[in-house]
Amino acid sequence: MTSTRELTPLDRFLTDTQRALDTVFGAPAAVRANPSADIAQIELDDNERRHAAGLMRVNHVGEVCAQALYCGQAAVARDAATRAHLLEAAQEEADHLAWCADRLRELDSRPSLLNPLWYAGSFAIGAVAGLRGDGWNLGFVVETERQVEAHIDEHLESLPAADARSRAILEVMKADEARHADNAEAAGARVLPPPVPSLMAAASKLMKTVAYRL
Repeated sequence: MTSTRELTPLDRFLTDTQRALDTVFGAPAAVRANPSADIAQIELDDNERRHAAGLMRVNHVGEVCAQALYCGQAAVARDAATRAHLLEAAQEEADHLAWCADRLRELDSRPSLLNPLWYAGSFAIGAVAGLRGDGWNLGFVVETERQVEAHIDEHLESLPAADARSRAILEVMKADEARHADNAEAAGARVLPPPVPSLMAAASKLMKTVAYRL
């Protein structure tokens, strides 16, 4: 009978470092098929293409931040079940990251130049949140995902009407984010006290404004 070796702190550090490098500089592979794969590519005019690319760059940054947040939280999670929950959600977010990267390439654009900064800051925030305990850890997941749902709704309204490929990706992402929040609530998430949600929303607004252009 074989046993699974428990990861040491060094093992986790190396794993987190590799995940960070893959997220920021690599090309993470999606486990699930891209939702836009069977949708015909419609030619957008230059303004539509730039706007769609800006929106998808924001969403790509959001997925970079999600990877960092979940990994930062998982790094300090006290309960193995909470850690597993966070890493499972991170895998689905990796699908989103790959899909957004694919769409950016189709739109002849690029990810944010500030992705290393977004990742480092989000990992630190996730670790700080996780140190408060698993209930607060999960509460942070709920608030993050609810805010992401809201900004995806804004993007679905703002996308060019002809951009069905981006729309298909965002609709699946929105459903996944809602499920992550529901699962975290079911796992014992605590409601974050004010002014934490407002501060998170302000930081998200700044990120979206900058990432749309850079």
